[in-house]
Amino acid sequence: MQTKEPQYQIQIETLDKMGPVTMGPYASHCWRSDPKRFMFQLARYKFCAKMLAGKSRVLEVGCSDGIGVRLMLQTVDFVCGVDFDTIFIEWANKEAEAEELNSKFSVIDITQNTPEGRYDAAYSLDLIEHIKPEQEPLYWKNMCAALEPHAVCIVGTPNITASPYASKWSMEGHINLKSADTLRASMEEYFHNVFIFSMNDEVVHTGFYPMAHYLFAMGVGVR
Repeated sequence: MQTKEPQYQIQIETLDKMGPVTMGPYASHCWRSDPKRFMFQLARYKFCAKMLAGKSRVLEVGCSDGIGVRLMLQTVDFVCGVDFDTIFIEWANKEAEAEELNSKFSVIDITQNTPEGRYDAAYSLDLIEHIKPEQEPLYWKNMCAALEPHAVCIVGTPNITASPYASKWSMEGHINLKSADTLRASMEEYFHNVFIFSMNDEVVHTGFYPMAHYLFAMGVGVR
């Protein structure tokens, strides 16, 4: 194929060589059901990529089908993703191999096992709210056990104050929602320094926590 715009020819040549991009079950559903929400989710990964820029080995806990790994690999050297769902991990590994991404994915339930290897950073988005409160300490302990003492860890989760606006489908799985204060308190048990950020749509800020739809907690230095 030949484009009429020479500056776009590289796009055609890449398509001819590699074929169209495919997305996994989670990413595909987000794009089809609510593209706007899909953009918000990618913005969460962009925040992690910016905060963890320059890190060598990075762990993602609750990686789903690897929806955010490309964004992360723009700024970090290697990503290891873990998730307890085999279907998602099989898809993520297949795509990583086909696209020659510097990443690997493993089936691990973080409330039961510690990921193999050592990492200088970790991030975990939209997972902690799905973990039973009595199992939450295992989530933190197993994740932290894979981190170097100096590591940085980012945990993102919907704000409990936004729950009145959540869908029924969303609320059925959100059994452990956090406020800024409770998220900070949880992370402070495992990290020496904790920083909280607010997020509305794709915008990250340090505004009034109760009016944020989404929260990030960034821990630095494993206790």
